[in-house]
Amino acid sequence: MMKKILMLALSSLMVLGLAACGNTNGADASSSASKKTDTAVQAPAKGNGKTLVVYFSAGGHTKNVANYIAKATDGDVMELKPVQEYTEADMDYNNKNSRTTRERDDVSLRDVPLVKDKADNWEGYDTVFIGYPIWWGEAAWPVDNFIKHNDFSGKTVIPFATSASSGLGNSGKELQQMAGTGNWLEGKRFPSNASESDVQQWVQSLKR
Repeated sequence: MMKKILMLALSSLMVLGLAACGNTNGADASSSASKKTDTAVQAPAKGNGKTLVVYFSAGGHTKNVANYIAKATDGDVMELKPVQEYTEADMDYNNKNSRTTRERDDVSLRDVPLVKDKADNWEGYDTVFIGYPIWWGEAAWPVDNFIKHNDFSGKTVIPFATSASSGLGNSGKELQQMAGTGNWLEGKRFPSNASESDVQQWVQSLKR
């Protein structure tokens, strides 16, 4: 009888011991999982600073390039919209009475008010692309008020333009002089039908 009682007692002790081991392993697994979670939460965010792509587009060509740049840089996009938008008739370069022709001939008419000329969270961007079509060898003047009304100190600024035939010319340098601040890089002129791959290659070639 005593042997049976001893056997039962030993069996009970063994069961309790195994259960305790099982609970200890479970706690270790839970602790390990917790450590992994903590590590993931504490991992530093990739990249430093943000990119903003600002553009004015008259016929949609500059808009396409701007979107390609934003995709390649994972940047934000801001379209500059004149309060009085340009119509197709306004951009009839063969008509001496069209809006753009009159603005070309009379610099005082180039003060084009924008719906919005300042970007949200401007201080958070360290790289700014400025895009515009080339009008008579110059940066289309609707971008001027954005340039004048923002402080580019501490930012890398990269102009880009679209045109059917005209080159970039001095448009980037003239905007740089107008801004008076910022680290301006040499820009790039794209044809009206620029491909996404061409734009992407240019972005990758930049040293910022």
